[in-house]
Amino acid sequence: MKFGLIAGNGAFPVLALQAAREAGDEAIAFAIREEASPEVEQFATRTHWISLGQLGKLIRLCHEEGVKQLMMAGQVKHGQIFTRIRPDWKMVRVLASLAHQNTDSLIGGVVAALRDEGIELVDSTLLLKPMLATEGVMTRRAPTREEQRDIDYGHRIASAISGVDVGQSVAICERACVALEAMEGTDAMLRRAASLVDGRPLCLVKGSRRRKHLLFDVPVLGLKSLSVLAETRTLAIAVDADHTLLLEKVSFLRELDQLGVTLVGLPIARDAQSE
Repeated sequence: MKFGLIAGNGAFPVLALQAAREAGDEAIAFAIREEASPEVEQFATRTHWISLGQLGKLIRLCHEEGVKQLMMAGQVKHGQIFTRIRPDWKMVRVLASLAHQNTDSLIGGVVAALRDEGIELVDSTLLLKPMLATEGVMTRRAPTREEQRDIDYGHRIASAISGVDVGQSVAICERACVALEAMEGTDAMLRRAASLVDGRPLCLVKGSRRRKHLLFDVPVLGLKSLSVLAETRTLAIAVDADHTLLLEKVSFLRELDQLGVTLVGLPIARDAQSE
């Protein structure tokens, strides 16, 4: 299989490229200069570096490489939309067509522009399916009764905001919503929440906006998350099953057990999923 991979930050794109190499696939990396690690070059068949906003260059390179399928892997910090994008003419046209300057609208516009050029966006977890969260308790420790109450409460809030296109996560403490994630990201949100609860443990509920697809903005947790979980005393986590990537899953779950953190995969009701 031959495909292109837009590489953002974190371990997600590196692990996807490693999986592609092991499968014998030809993976062309389009690494975002402001975000991606140089490590992507070690595993990609070829790497092209592009800056945020260079949609025209991405399309031209896809045509030159014969790439007709493209996946997105890795985070692009939402704040970069306002501080780093220097749009080329193709991106200017996309931005001008948007009703809202949010993640869903922006990426949706990019997807439409790619489709017009014969380039299809594919499931970003295609190469890492074994790392998706499963339904039920995934750690040795199950939630306590109080933690389960926080999970249930947080799940209702995460579900309510899932279609609003803000952040993906909420922080709960003793059935009170302490913080909602916005552009700052999950780690900063947890630190903000911890500063408000005077050392009491937190529950993190991470949603997936309940989309039917996994084309972009897939929730991710992994080994990099551990230090923040320990720092903020986040002892219970709930995520959407089959819609959340647990990078380096076996090691991550083992480390959660060492920290005494419980992790639960929650089912997504079919009728609650959105396009």
